[in-house]
Amino acid sequence: MAPSTVFLEPDNLLTPKEKNKLRKPVVEKMRRDRINSSIEQLKLLLEKEFQRHQPNSKLEKADILEVAVSYLKQQSQLQMKRAFHKSSQFDFREGYSRCLQEAFHFLSLHKVRTETQTKLLSHFQK
Repeated sequence: MAPSTVFLEPDNLLTPKEKNKLRKPVVEKMRRDRINSSIEQLKLLLEKEFQRHQPNSKLEKADILEVAVSYLKQQSQLQMKRAFHKSSQFDFREGYSRCLQEAFHFLSLHKVRTETQTKLLSHFQK
């Protein structure tokens, strides 16, 4: 359907319904253009990912969206694993520090310092 040009004369004003009818195709085209632009940006951002999944193939919009969703899920899982790993490392360090404190406290309770105690304290301080 080709767009038609409407000349408005002062005597011939359009009703709101007529204005909406004329405006609807323009608004719809702008919406489609925004969608297409965003899909194209996704395609450019995830170019390496597309080569890994579907090398040498023409990508449809649905393919681009599917790969983008898959990639985001994968990144989310990696982020959760990293957070868990950091948490585990923190817990380990915290436990190790607590253990050292307890060992120092225990060794300091004994007045007699043996060679073994001295070596052990020296080792812990490293």
